[in-house]
Amino acid sequence: MAKRRCTHAGSWYSAHGTTLSKDLDTWLNQVPDNIQDVGKVPQPHARAIIAPHAGYAYSGPAAAWAYKSLDLSKAKRIFLLGPSHHFYLPNCALSQCTHYSTPLGDLLVDTQTVAELHKTGKFGKMSKSVDEDEHSLEMHLPYIYKVLSKSFPPNELPPLVPILVGNTKPEKEREYGDILAPYLEDENNVFIVSSDFCHWGLRFSYTYYLPAANSAPTEGVNLRSRDKATGSTIYDSIERIDRLAMNAIESGSHDTFINNLQGTGNTICGRHPIGIVMCALENLKGALKLNSLTTDFKFIRYERSSQCKEVSDSSVSYASAFARVECEDVAAQFEDDIGTKSRGPAVSQDHASTMGLAS
Repeated sequence: MAKRRCTHAGSWYSAHGTTLSKDLDTWLNQVPDNIQDVGKVPQPHARAIIAPHAGYAYSGPAAAWAYKSLDLSKAKRIFLLGPSHHFYLPNCALSQCTHYSTPLGDLLVDTQTVAELHKTGKFGKMSKSVDEDEHSLEMHLPYIYKVLSKSFPPNELPPLVPILVGNTKPEKEREYGDILAPYLEDENNVFIVSSDFCHWGLRFSYTYYLPAANSAPTEGVNLRSRDKATGSTIYDSIERIDRLAMNAIESGSHDTFINNLQGTGNTICGRHPIGIVMCALENLKGALKLNSLTTDFKFIRYERSSQCKEVSDSSVSYASAFARVECEDVAAQFEDDIGTKSRGPAVSQDHASTMGLAS
């Protein structure tokens, strides 16, 4: 058994299980049961979410909006996609661990599905040290454990499929989207995308500024340390940059999202995992496998760590969204696409050892 330690517990969030559980309950309870322009939550068929991964003091309340929207009624497997912050990766990598620890309890890794994905030849493998250094996956584990424990007994929690996403090019994102589309089609699978939004400030090397509310995305300027905002406040400009990206994601068009990022340079750290899941949705739409209840991502919460007024200030944005995904003839089609009849929790593991990344 290879267990991933919760290495950020005690610093990014509480390492004390009871305290952490109360924190998560508090934030989830703060989300209204009926969200304006959405309706009651959890939303039926809301099987994909985008949620932030900063320290819980900053992003915990925002993430609760996505998790409270999540429909786990048919969940048997949780795909978790997060960006690689510290380890250069041109593709995607899979975990070699069998368990992921949290202060609330352990989550099982679906090693059977991990092995299936590795057999495609498109996924590398994380070393345990890379796995434990990365926070984008870990910061979702307590929330996953918490919401699953509300619907399943402790020994029957659906297992994880952790995927670390590197600096993938648009064509690679489409390729991975095609690979993951049959899994997204299966109503028993849930997809969680880990991403913060705009990282603004000199310390992030990003000071793009839109001077007016009606400025085109490409009409901004990069503020220097002694520059002053000449029109809109900096914090209003940051929100507009983020809203333009959220609108692009809500369009359901991967190309529109890519064009938006190229126009503003928005520092959305999870842009690549977001792009992959958008491509998976586009794949299913193109194959006419989605019914009328399916929606593209809809954003329901937006927050920031602070409001920037001067170029010397900095902030990180946090946004939560969900997508409703319901497909036609799911079971039969999934078996045809994947070529396997067994989709239950894993019982085996690929034990290949790597230093950093192995393929």
